[in-house]
Amino acid sequence: MTDFPNFPVLDFDPDSEAVISPPKKDIPGGFPDRAVICFFREVIEKVAMEHGAKKISSVSSEGGEHPIYEIEHKGKRLAFFFPGVGAPLAAGLMEEVIALGASAFIACGGCGVLDRSIAVGHLLVPTAAIRGEGTSYHYMPPSKEVLADADALQAIESTLNARGVAYRLTKTWTTDAFYRETPAKVRKYRAEGCLAVEMEAAAFMAVARFRGVRFGMILYGGDLVQVDAPGTRLLLTVNGGMDKWPLLDEAGVRMGVYLENIEYLKQVDELITAAGGERTVKALEGS
Repeated sequence: MTDFPNFPVLDFDPDSEAVISPPKKDIPGGFPDRAVICFFREVIEKVAMEHGAKKISSVSSEGGEHPIYEIEHKGKRLAFFFPGVGAPLAAGLMEEVIALGASAFIACGGCGVLDRSIAVGHLLVPTAAIRGEGTSYHYMPPSKEVLADADALQAIESTLNARGVAYRLTKTWTTDAFYRETPAKVRKYRAEGCLAVEMEAAAFMAVARFRGVRFGMILYGGDLVQVDAPGTRLLLTVNGGMDKWPLLDEAGVRMGVYLENIEYLKQVDELITAAGGERTVKALEGS
């Protein structure tokens, strides 16, 4: 165990046994190996209805139930669920789904962008996450960044390129405190190569490494984190223009933008194989 007496969050203990552990459940027929983590309940409900998904389990939090659905895609079983918002909850629910039997994950969600040139819906693929939250420090020794899974990253790129979908590789800045995205921090992390800011990527990557599962992530540009007009974030529009939108409406804005411009599960369904048991792009393309 590392020892930082004055900074408890840095006291990483590599012991895999904790006082409490994610519960294991007996799922009839077993649990799918592959899972999509989707941050938008309405998208999940839409896909569940249109694809005749069945509810195979659920995980719970103080905020309520998080149903886990299953569909079949190209002869393979695929689970998907809403993880909640913020690193502690999202990582905890990911842990529970790992305990159920999932071993490969693709996460999709929106993000704030640190570059005005990124239009709404433009895909950003994280190559690393700056660990500005606290959850990842319970799964990895202290460090500034956590790197993305190289195999999942390669497969994501291969699939997006094959489909002709534009994207940008980038670091992302993971934070617990969206009201503390200060101008100095925005400038600092933008200068270090971050085009995105969100609340879960570093934790997801750390949990995946600790538990030995595959994980990849795709973000989309949702709103601009600007430093010249404190008190607002700007909703990016399809043509790259911007309209002012209060920060308090951010969740609703991101949901509306997402539903209008991206049907994520339809665009990147093949990426589930990329993050699955196959470890090469060749295996992905041959699936």
